[in-house]
Amino acid sequence: MDEESALAFALKATAYHEAGHAVMAMVLGRAIQKVTIVPGQTHLGAQRLGACHLQKGKSRGSGDYLEDEVMILLAGMVAESQITGQYCHQGAAQDLRYVRRMLLTRNDGQRQIQRLEKRLLSKTEHHLLDADHWRAVQSIAAELIKSQTISGRAAKHLYERSLSEEA
Repeated sequence: MDEESALAFALKATAYHEAGHAVMAMVLGRAIQKVTIVPGQTHLGAQRLGACHLQKGKSRGSGDYLEDEVMILLAGMVAESQITGQYCHQGAAQDLRYVRRMLLTRNDGQRQIQRLEKRLLSKTEHHLLDADHWRAVQSIAAELIKSQTISGRAAKHLYERSLSEEA
């Protein structure tokens, strides 16, 4: 793969990663502020290839805030894997660190935490790879590739349009 093709593939993988976060957030009733594939830095100074910013405030999630947050974090890796053919733990390293840090607050044993992480990964795959939700991921990723940044309002519009389309 030449350098230009490699960059285009990385951009596509990043777009799907961020679209995965956005769609899972909306599935769980969270509002999106914006989604971007413009590289930058996290609040801790680490490099990031893109970001999905959620709006602060109330949500109608499942009732288990921690599980919802973990599923949103895992959704980026799940969506990206549909493009790359495998989970990219390196690309999702920051998300996975947050997941583990959050799950450790449950004070369960290591084995229980691993089971919970595996269960939530499976649950994330189930939700995100549903035909309607996957159409939303594809739609948001395509718009990100075209525009690099989309508003939460645009993401919600694409999500809702995908839910109303026939397969």
